[in-house]
Amino acid sequence: MNQTAKDFPVESSLGVGRVMIDDTTLRDGEQTAGVVFANREKVRIARLLDEVGVHQIEAGIPAMGGDERDVIEEIAHLGLKASVLGWNRANTQDIQASLDCGVDAIAISLATSDIHIQTKLVKDRAWVLDTIRESVAFAKSADPDLYVSVNAEDASRTELPFLIEYAKAAQAEGADRIRFCDTIGLMEPFRTYEVVRHLREESGLEVEMHTHNDFGMAVANAIAGVHAGATWVNVTVGGLGERAGNAALEEVAMALKHIEGFDLEMDTTRFRELGEYVMAAAGRQIPVWKSVIGTNMFAHESGIHADGVIKNPSTYEVFAPAEVGLARQIVIGKHSGSRALELKFEEYGIQVTKEEASELLPRVRTMAIELKRALFDKELIYIYNDWKAEKDKG
Repeated sequence: MNQTAKDFPVESSLGVGRVMIDDTTLRDGEQTAGVVFANREKVRIARLLDEVGVHQIEAGIPAMGGDERDVIEEIAHLGLKASVLGWNRANTQDIQASLDCGVDAIAISLATSDIHIQTKLVKDRAWVLDTIRESVAFAKSADPDLYVSVNAEDASRTELPFLIEYAKAAQAEGADRIRFCDTIGLMEPFRTYEVVRHLREESGLEVEMHTHNDFGMAVANAIAGVHAGATWVNVTVGGLGERAGNAALEEVAMALKHIEGFDLEMDTTRFRELGEYVMAAAGRQIPVWKSVIGTNMFAHESGIHADGVIKNPSTYEVFAPAEVGLARQIVIGKHSGSRALELKFEEYGIQVTKEEASELLPRVRTMAIELKRALFDKELIYIYNDWKAEKDKG
Protein backbone atom coordinates (compact mmCIF):
# COMPACT_ATOMS: atom_id res chain seq x y z
CA MET A 1 0.00 0.00 0.00
CA ASN A 2 1.39 3.41 -1.00
CA GLN A 3 1.98 5.89 1.82
CA THR A 4 0.85 9.50 1.58
CA ALA A 5 1.57 12.63 3.62
CA LYS A 6 -1.59 11.86 5.57
CA ASP A 7 0.14 8.80 7.02
CA PHE A 8 2.68 11.06 8.71
CA PRO A 9 0.97 13.26 11.34
CA VAL A 10 2.51 16.65 12.06
CA GLU A 11 4.83 16.55 15.04
CA SER A 12 6.97 19.41 16.23
CA SER A 13 10.53 19.18 14.94
CA LEU A 14 11.55 22.50 16.46
CA GLY A 15 14.69 22.56 18.53
CA VAL A 16 13.13 24.69 21.27
CA GLY A 17 10.73 24.00 24.11
CA ARG A 18 8.85 27.28 23.76
CA VAL A 19 8.25 30.07 21.28
CA MET A 20 7.30 33.56 22.44
CA ILE A 21 5.67 36.23 20.28
CA ASP A 22 6.70 39.88 20.54
CA ASP A 23 4.31 41.99 18.46
CA THR A 24 5.62 45.27 17.06
CA THR A 25 2.50 46.49 15.23
CA LEU A 26 2.47 49.63 17.39
CA ARG A 27 6.10 50.44 16.58
CA ASP A 28 7.39 48.91 13.33
CA GLY A 29 3.86 48.44 12.01
CA GLU A 30 3.18 52.15 12.42
CA GLN A 31 6.43 52.86 10.56
CA THR A 32 4.68 51.65 7.40
CA ALA A 33 4.76 54.60 5.00
CA GLY A 34 1.60 56.66 5.49
CA VAL A 35 0.33 54.86 8.60
CA VAL A 36 -0.50 56.69 11.84
CA PHE A 37 -2.51 55.19 14.69
CA ALA A 38 -4.57 57.42 16.96
CA ASN A 39 -3.85 56.91 20.65
CA ARG A 40 -7.28 55.33 21.27
CA GLU A 41 -6.55 52.93 18.40
CA LYS A 42 -3.19 52.03 19.92
CA VAL A 43 -4.84 51.22 23.22
CA ARG A 44 -7.48 49.10 21.49
CA ILE A 45 -4.84 47.26 19.46
CA ALA A 46 -2.83 46.56 22.61
CA ARG A 47 -5.93 45.13 24.30
CA LEU A 48 -6.75 42.97 21.27
CA LEU A 49 -3.19 41.65 21.07
CA ASP A 50 -3.32 40.79 24.76
CA GLU A 51 -6.67 39.04 24.38
CA VAL A 52 -5.38 37.03 21.42
CA GLY A 53 -2.45 35.91 23.55
CA VAL A 54 0.77 37.54 22.37
CA HIS A 55 3.48 37.39 25.00
CA GLN A 56 4.98 40.86 24.57
CA ILE A 57 3.76 44.10 23.00
CA GLU A 58 6.28 46.56 21.62
CA ALA A 59 4.27 49.68 22.39
CA GLY A 60 6.37 52.36 20.70
CA ILE A 61 9.23 54.79 21.20
CA PRO A 62 8.99 56.73 24.50
CA ALA A 63 11.78 59.16 23.54
CA MET A 64 9.46 60.67 20.90
CA GLY A 65 7.61 62.31 23.79
CA GLY A 66 4.19 63.91 23.48
CA ASP A 67 1.28 61.68 22.48
CA GLU A 68 3.62 58.75 21.85
CA ARG A 69 4.97 58.79 25.39
CA ASP A 70 1.48 59.28 26.83
CA VAL A 71 -0.02 56.27 25.09
CA ILE A 72 2.93 54.00 25.93
CA GLU A 73 2.53 54.93 29.60
CA GLU A 74 -1.22 54.24 29.35
CA ILE A 75 -0.63 50.82 27.76
CA ALA A 76 2.01 49.99 30.37
CA HIS A 77 -0.59 50.54 33.09
CA LEU A 78 -3.53 48.70 31.51
CA GLY A 79 -2.86 45.60 33.58
CA LEU A 80 -2.32 43.41 30.52
CA LYS A 81 -1.11 39.84 30.80
CA ALA A 82 1.45 40.57 28.08
CA SER A 83 4.77 42.24 28.81
CA VAL A 84 4.96 45.83 27.50
CA LEU A 85 8.21 46.88 25.82
CA GLY A 86 9.55 50.30 24.87
CA TRP A 87 11.97 50.73 21.95
CA ASN A 88 15.12 52.83 22.42
CA ARG A 89 18.26 53.99 20.76
CA ALA A 90 21.40 53.06 22.64
CA ASN A 91 21.61 56.07 24.92
CA THR A 92 20.65 56.76 28.51
CA GLN A 93 18.11 59.48 27.67
CA ASP A 94 16.01 57.09 25.57
CA ILE A 95 16.25 54.34 28.16
CA GLN A 96 15.25 56.69 30.96
CA ALA A 97 12.19 57.74 28.92
CA SER A 98 11.12 54.09 28.76
CA LEU A 99 11.71 53.61 32.46
CA ASP A 100 9.62 56.68 33.22
CA CYS A 101 6.72 55.17 31.23
CA GLY A 102 6.64 52.13 33.49
CA VAL A 103 7.25 49.46 30.86
CA ASP A 104 8.58 46.13 32.12
CA ALA A 105 10.83 45.52 29.12
CA ILE A 106 12.97 47.58 26.79
CA ALA A 107 14.70 47.10 23.47
CA ILE A 108 18.03 48.85 22.97
CA SER A 109 18.76 49.15 19.27
CA LEU A 110 22.16 49.66 17.71
CA ALA A 111 23.45 48.94 14.22
CA THR A 112 26.12 46.25 13.96
CA SER A 113 26.95 46.00 10.26
CA ASP A 114 30.01 47.82 8.96
CA ILE A 115 27.98 49.71 6.36
CA HIS A 116 25.78 51.16 9.12
CA ILE A 117 28.63 51.72 11.58
CA GLN A 118 30.83 53.53 9.07
CA THR A 119 28.30 55.47 6.99
CA LYS A 120 25.33 56.06 9.31
CA LEU A 121 26.89 56.18 12.76
CA VAL A 122 30.32 57.33 11.52
CA LYS A 123 31.91 55.30 14.32
CA ASP A 124 33.84 52.05 14.66
CA ARG A 125 33.20 48.59 16.09
CA ALA A 126 34.86 49.43 19.41
CA TRP A 127 32.42 52.31 19.89
CA VAL A 128 29.48 49.98 19.20
CA LEU A 129 30.68 47.50 21.83
CA ASP A 130 31.32 50.20 24.41
CA THR A 131 27.94 51.82 23.74
CA ILE A 132 25.91 48.64 24.09
CA ARG A 133 27.74 47.77 27.30
CA GLU A 134 27.06 51.18 28.79
CA SER A 135 23.41 51.16 27.70
CA VAL A 136 22.62 47.73 29.10
CA ALA A 137 24.50 48.47 32.32
CA PHE A 138 22.53 51.70 32.78
CA ALA A 139 19.20 49.92 32.25
CA LYS A 140 20.00 47.08 34.61
CA SER A 141 21.38 49.40 37.29
CA ALA A 142 18.17 51.42 37.15
CA ASP A 143 16.01 48.31 37.47
CA PRO A 144 17.62 44.87 37.88
CA ASP A 145 14.27 43.20 37.06
CA LEU A 146 13.87 45.08 33.77
CA TYR A 147 13.82 42.74 30.75
CA VAL A 148 16.42 43.92 28.24
CA SER A 149 16.51 42.97 24.57
CA VAL A 150 19.48 44.22 22.57
CA ASN A 151 18.69 44.75 18.90
CA ALA A 152 21.39 44.10 16.33
CA GLU A 153 20.19 46.30 13.49
CA ASP A 154 21.26 44.96 10.10
CA ALA A 155 22.46 41.74 11.75
CA SER A 156 22.06 39.92 8.46
CA ARG A 157 24.91 42.02 6.97
CA THR A 158 27.06 41.85 10.10
CA GLU A 159 30.13 39.64 10.16
CA LEU A 160 29.20 36.72 12.38
CA PRO A 161 32.24 36.89 14.72
CA PHE A 162 31.46 40.54 15.49
CA LEU A 163 27.76 39.79 15.95
CA ILE A 164 28.69 37.13 18.52
CA GLU A 165 31.08 39.57 20.22
CA TYR A 166 28.28 42.15 20.37
CA ALA A 167 25.90 39.61 21.93
CA LYS A 168 28.47 38.56 24.52
CA ALA A 169 29.23 42.17 25.42
CA ALA A 170 25.53 42.81 26.05
CA GLN A 171 25.10 39.57 27.94
CA ALA A 172 27.99 40.40 30.25
CA GLU A 173 26.06 43.47 31.40
CA GLY A 174 22.84 41.52 31.98
CA ALA A 175 20.98 41.57 28.63
CA ASP A 176 18.24 38.94 28.40
CA ARG A 177 18.12 38.39 24.64
CA ILE A 178 19.44 39.58 21.30
CA ARG A 179 17.15 40.53 18.45
CA PHE A 180 18.51 39.32 15.13
CA CYS A 181 17.32 41.96 12.68
CA ASP A 182 17.15 41.08 8.99
CA THR A 183 16.64 44.79 8.48
CA ILE A 184 16.47 44.83 4.68
CA GLY A 185 15.05 41.35 4.27
CA LEU A 186 17.91 39.78 2.33
CA MET A 187 18.17 36.48 4.17
CA GLU A 188 16.90 33.10 3.00
CA PRO A 189 15.92 30.22 5.31
CA PHE A 190 18.97 27.99 4.87
CA ARG A 191 21.44 30.79 5.58
CA THR A 192 19.23 32.09 8.39
CA TYR A 193 19.32 28.70 10.08
CA GLU A 194 23.11 28.51 9.99
CA VAL A 195 23.73 32.06 11.19
CA VAL A 196 21.19 31.94 14.02
CA ARG A 197 22.37 28.50 15.16
CA HIS A 198 25.93 29.79 15.51
CA LEU A 199 24.77 32.98 17.23
CA ARG A 200 22.67 31.03 19.72
CA GLU A 201 25.34 28.44 20.47
CA GLU A 202 28.29 30.84 20.70
CA SER A 203 26.65 33.68 22.60
CA GLY A 204 24.43 31.73 24.98
CA LEU A 205 21.80 34.49 24.73
CA GLU A 206 18.20 33.88 23.79
CA VAL A 207 17.60 34.99 20.20
CA GLU A 208 14.62 36.85 18.78
CA MET A 209 13.88 36.87 15.05
CA HIS A 210 12.99 40.21 13.45
CA THR A 211 12.53 39.58 9.74
CA HIS A 212 11.46 41.82 6.87
CA ASN A 213 9.62 40.73 3.76
CA ASP A 214 11.52 42.43 0.94
CA PHE A 215 11.94 39.10 -0.88
CA GLY A 216 8.76 37.54 0.50
CA MET A 217 10.61 35.33 3.00
CA ALA A 218 9.96 37.02 6.35
CA VAL A 219 7.84 34.19 7.78
CA ALA A 220 10.08 31.46 6.35
CA ASN A 221 13.17 33.13 7.81
CA ALA A 222 11.50 33.59 11.19
CA ILE A 223 10.62 29.90 11.36
CA ALA A 224 14.09 28.90 10.15
CA GLY A 225 15.46 30.93 13.05
CA VAL A 226 13.21 29.07 15.48
CA HIS A 227 14.49 25.77 14.10
CA ALA A 228 17.99 27.07 14.82
CA GLY A 229 17.15 27.79 18.46
CA ALA A 230 15.53 31.25 18.50
CA THR A 231 12.81 31.40 21.15
CA TRP A 232 11.23 34.75 20.25
CA VAL A 233 9.63 35.96 17.01
CA ASN A 234 8.92 39.63 16.34
CA VAL A 235 5.77 40.09 14.24
CA THR A 236 3.13 42.58 13.12
CA VAL A 237 -0.55 42.13 12.41
CA GLY A 238 -1.07 41.56 8.71
CA GLY A 239 2.65 41.97 8.06
CA LEU A 240 2.63 45.78 8.36
CA GLY A 241 6.05 47.40 8.53
CA GLU A 242 8.76 49.30 6.73
CA ARG A 243 8.83 48.84 2.93
CA ALA A 244 7.43 45.34 2.19
CA GLY A 245 6.60 44.75 5.85
CA ASN A 246 7.47 42.28 8.60
CA ALA A 247 6.62 38.69 9.41
CA ALA A 248 2.85 38.51 9.93
CA LEU A 249 1.56 37.43 13.33
CA GLU A 250 -1.21 35.26 11.92
CA GLU A 251 1.07 33.57 9.39
CA VAL A 252 3.77 32.76 11.94
CA ALA A 253 1.25 31.41 14.46
CA MET A 254 -0.63 29.22 11.98
CA ALA A 255 2.52 27.98 10.23
CA LEU A 256 4.01 26.96 13.57
CA LYS A 257 0.79 25.14 14.46
CA HIS A 258 -0.03 23.40 11.19
CA ILE A 259 3.38 22.95 9.58
CA GLU A 260 5.64 22.61 12.59
CA GLY A 261 3.17 21.06 15.04
CA PHE A 262 3.87 23.78 17.61
CA ASP A 263 0.73 25.37 19.05
CA LEU A 264 1.23 28.82 20.58
CA GLU A 265 -2.16 28.41 22.27
CA MET A 266 -3.41 31.77 21.00
CA ASP A 267 -7.05 32.60 20.35
CA THR A 268 -6.60 32.29 16.60
CA THR A 269 -10.38 32.56 16.06
CA ARG A 270 -9.93 36.32 16.51
CA PHE A 271 -7.20 36.75 13.90
CA ARG A 272 -9.58 38.06 11.25
CA GLU A 273 -11.19 40.47 13.74
CA LEU A 274 -7.75 41.69 14.84
CA GLY A 275 -6.61 42.09 11.24
CA GLU A 276 -9.73 44.04 10.27
CA TYR A 277 -9.34 46.47 13.15
CA VAL A 278 -5.62 47.07 12.62
CA MET A 279 -5.96 47.52 8.87
CA ALA A 280 -8.89 49.91 9.28
CA ALA A 281 -6.84 51.94 11.77
CA ALA A 282 -3.96 51.92 9.28
CA GLY A 283 -6.19 53.06 6.42
CA ARG A 284 -5.63 49.77 4.62
CA GLN A 285 -7.71 46.79 3.57
CA ILE A 286 -6.90 43.12 4.02
CA PRO A 287 -6.26 41.82 0.47
CA VAL A 288 -8.71 39.03 -0.37
CA TRP A 289 -5.73 36.85 -1.30
CA LYS A 290 -3.91 37.50 1.99
CA SER A 291 -2.47 34.36 3.57
CA VAL A 292 -4.41 33.00 6.57
CA ILE A 293 -6.91 35.87 7.03
CA GLY A 294 -7.81 36.86 3.46
CA THR A 295 -11.38 35.93 2.49
CA ASN A 296 -10.17 33.99 -0.55
CA MET A 297 -8.41 31.54 1.78
CA PHE A 298 -11.68 29.60 1.92
CA ALA A 299 -13.39 30.73 -1.29
CA HIS A 300 -13.75 27.90 -3.82
CA GLU A 301 -14.86 28.43 -7.43
CA SER A 302 -13.19 25.72 -9.49
CA GLY A 303 -15.58 22.81 -9.99
CA ILE A 304 -13.02 20.21 -8.94
CA HIS A 305 -12.03 22.16 -5.82
CA ALA A 306 -15.58 23.00 -4.80
CA ASP A 307 -16.68 19.39 -5.24
CA GLY A 308 -13.73 18.17 -3.18
CA VAL A 309 -14.38 20.63 -0.35
CA ILE A 310 -18.08 19.78 -0.32
CA LYS A 311 -17.24 16.10 0.11
CA ASN A 312 -14.37 16.63 2.56
CA PRO A 313 -13.11 20.13 3.50
CA SER A 314 -9.57 18.88 4.17
CA THR A 315 -9.11 18.11 0.45
CA TYR A 316 -8.41 21.81 -0.21
CA GLU A 317 -8.32 23.47 3.22
CA VAL A 318 -5.32 23.11 5.50
CA PHE A 319 -7.37 24.14 8.55
CA ALA A 320 -11.00 24.98 9.26
CA PRO A 321 -12.10 28.54 8.36
CA ALA A 322 -13.51 29.15 11.85
CA GLU A 323 -10.03 28.61 13.29
CA VAL A 324 -9.07 32.11 12.11
CA GLY A 325 -12.51 33.73 12.22
CA LEU A 326 -13.50 33.15 8.59
CA ALA A 327 -16.23 31.19 6.79
CA ARG A 328 -16.16 28.93 3.75
CA GLN A 329 -17.53 30.35 0.50
CA ILE A 330 -18.61 28.43 -2.57
CA VAL A 331 -18.21 30.99 -5.34
CA ILE A 332 -20.13 30.62 -8.60
CA GLY A 333 -18.29 31.74 -11.73
CA LYS A 334 -16.66 30.63 -14.96
CA HIS A 335 -14.90 27.65 -13.35
CA SER A 336 -17.82 26.35 -11.29
CA GLY A 337 -19.33 22.89 -11.68
CA SER A 338 -22.93 21.67 -11.55
CA ARG A 339 -22.60 20.26 -8.02
CA ALA A 340 -21.61 23.69 -6.63
CA LEU A 341 -24.57 25.17 -8.46
CA GLU A 342 -26.94 22.66 -6.86
CA LEU A 343 -25.68 23.57 -3.40
CA LYS A 344 -25.80 27.30 -4.08
CA PHE A 345 -29.45 27.12 -5.10
CA GLU A 346 -30.17 25.06 -1.98
CA GLU A 347 -29.00 28.09 0.00
CA TYR A 348 -31.77 30.09 -1.70
CA GLY A 349 -34.35 27.40 -0.92
CA ILE A 350 -34.49 26.29 -4.55
CA GLN A 351 -34.13 22.60 -5.35
CA VAL A 352 -32.55 21.84 -8.71
CA THR A 353 -31.68 18.39 -9.98
CA LYS A 354 -28.29 17.43 -11.31
CA GLU A 355 -29.67 17.58 -14.85
CA GLU A 356 -31.18 21.02 -14.28
CA ALA A 357 -27.91 22.32 -12.82
CA SER A 358 -26.12 21.05 -15.93
CA GLU A 359 -28.59 23.03 -18.08
CA LEU A 360 -28.08 26.19 -16.06
CA LEU A 361 -24.28 25.94 -15.97
CA PRO A 362 -23.56 27.21 -19.54
CA ARG A 363 -25.66 30.32 -18.85
CA VAL A 364 -23.78 30.90 -15.61
CA ARG A 365 -20.40 30.59 -17.30
CA THR A 366 -21.41 32.88 -20.17
CA MET A 367 -22.50 35.65 -17.81
CA ALA A 368 -19.36 35.25 -15.69
CA ILE A 369 -17.19 35.63 -18.81
CA GLU A 370 -19.15 38.70 -19.96
CA LEU A 371 -18.87 40.33 -16.52
CA LYS A 372 -15.28 39.09 -15.97
CA ARG A 373 -16.03 38.04 -12.39
CA ALA A 374 -17.92 35.65 -10.16
CA LEU A 375 -21.67 36.15 -9.99
CA PHE A 376 -23.69 37.77 -7.24
CA ASP A 377 -26.59 35.91 -5.68
CA LYS A 378 -29.20 38.08 -7.37
CA GLU A 379 -27.59 37.43 -10.76
CA LEU A 380 -27.88 33.69 -10.23
CA ILE A 381 -31.55 34.13 -9.34
CA TYR A 382 -32.09 36.13 -12.55
CA ILE A 383 -30.52 33.32 -14.55
CA TYR A 384 -32.69 30.76 -12.80
CA ASN A 385 -35.88 32.77 -13.26
CA ASP A 386 -35.22 33.33 -16.97
CA TRP A 387 -34.41 29.64 -17.46
CA LYS A 388 -37.54 28.56 -15.55
CA ALA A 389 -39.74 30.96 -17.51
CA GLU A 390 -38.45 29.45 -20.75
CA LYS A 391 -39.07 25.95 -19.41
CA ASP A 392 -42.62 26.83 -18.35
CA LYS A 393 -43.42 28.23 -21.78
CA GLY A 394 -42.35 24.86 -23.08
